[in-house]
Amino acid sequence: MTRSHNPAPQDYELTTVPAGARRGFWTMLSVMLGFTFFSASMWAGGTLGEGLSLTRFAAVVLAGNLILGSYAALLALIASRTGLSTHLLARYAFGSRGSWLASALLGGTQVGWFGVGVVMFALPVQVATGIDTLWLIIAGGVLMTATAWLGFKALTVLSFVAVPAIFVLGNLSVGLAVDEAGGLAALAAIQPENTLTLAVALSICIGSFISGATLTPDFVRFAKSPRIGVGTTLIAFFLGNSLMFTFGAVGALVYSESDISKVMFAQGLIIPAILVLGLNIWTTNDNALYAASLGFSNITGWPKHWIVLANGLVGTVFALWLYNNFVGWLSFLSSALPPIGAILIADYFLVARGRYQAFERAVLADVNWTAVAAWALGFAAANLLPGIPPVNAVLAALVVYVAASHLLGQAAARRAAA
Repeated sequence: MTRSHNPAPQDYELTTVPAGARRGFWTMLSVMLGFTFFSASMWAGGTLGEGLSLTRFAAVVLAGNLILGSYAALLALIASRTGLSTHLLARYAFGSRGSWLASALLGGTQVGWFGVGVVMFALPVQVATGIDTLWLIIAGGVLMTATAWLGFKALTVLSFVAVPAIFVLGNLSVGLAVDEAGGLAALAAIQPENTLTLAVALSICIGSFISGATLTPDFVRFAKSPRIGVGTTLIAFFLGNSLMFTFGAVGALVYSESDISKVMFAQGLIIPAILVLGLNIWTTNDNALYAASLGFSNITGWPKHWIVLANGLVGTVFALWLYNNFVGWLSFLSSALPPIGAILIADYFLVARGRYQAFERAVLADVNWTAVAAWALGFAAANLLPGIPPVNAVLAALVVYVAASHLLGQAAARRAAA
C-alpha cells in the first residue's frame, strides 16, 4: 500500500486546533515573547523617552500595557477555549463572508508590516557590512518567508533562540548606556524639552502594537489551556512590550537613537547589534506573514503555505515603498484594526455569553451587517473623537455592537441556537 506524503506543514488554518496539537506554557511563552519583541515598539519608546520624564514614562508604559494586555488577554481566552484563529472567530461575529472584511484588513496590514520589517533589517546591516541593500532585502524576505511557510513549529524554534538572545544583548546595551549617562539617577534627572501630554503618550503606547494584539488568537489557539493562553499573553505584553519601550527610551535619551541595533553600533557592539536586529525583526516578520496568510486563507479557502509564499513575495517586492510610507500605515492600523478585536470580544462574552456552536457544526450568517456597521463606527470614533484613538475605536465598536445585537434580537437568537 502506497502512502501519500505531503511536505506542507499543518497549521489548521481552516479548522479548530485539535487537543493533540496544543502546546504547553514554555512553548507558548516563547512564541508570545517573540511576537511582542517588536521593533516599532522601540521607535515608540524613543518618542516617549524624549517627551516624558523617567517616572512619567514608567507610568505611561505600565498603563498602556495594562490596556493592551487586557485587550489581548480577552482575545487569548476566546482563542484558547475555542482553538480558532482571529479569522475563524470573525466568522461568528461578522458572518462567513463578512469575516472577509476583517481578514482583508488584518492580512493586508500584516503584509505591510512584513515589507517594513525587511527594510528595517536591510538598511542598518548595509551600513555595517557594505552589502548591497537590494540583496539584503531579498535575503531577508526569503529567510523570513521560509519560517512562516514552515508554520507554528518554526515560529517556536526561532522564538526559543531569539528571545533569550534579544533579552541578554538588549539589556547589556541598556546597561552600557546607563553607565555612559552617569547612572540611573542621572538618567532620571533628564527633563524633556518638548513634553508629551498624557493622552498623546498613551495613544503612542497603545497604538504602536494594538494591531498585533488583535491577532493574538492566531498564536494562542495552540495553548493547551485557557490558563496557559491568558497567562503567557499577559506576561508577554507586560515584559516583552515593556522591554522594547525601555530599550527605545534609554537609547533616545543617551544616544538620541531609539533603535537598539543602532545604539549598539554606536557602542561598538557590531556583531551583537546585527544579531539583535536580525532576530528581533525576524520574530516580528514571520509572525506577521503567518497571521496574514491565515487571513487570506480564510477568504480564499486555499492552503496557508501557498499563500505565505505569495504574501512574502509581495511584501519583499514592495518593501521600500512600504517602509517610506510607514507613518501613514501606523495611523491606519491604530484606527482600523482595534474595532475588529472589540467586536470579537463583545460577540463571544456579551452576545453569545461564552457559548459558541462547535465550529465544524456551526450555522453562521453570510454577512452580519451589525458587525460591519459597528466596525465602521469604531473606525470613525478613532479618527473623529478626542482622546486616545485606539481606545475610542474599541469602546465605540463594542458598545454599538452589543446594543444593536440586543435591540435587533440577534443576541437572543444566537443564545437559542447555541
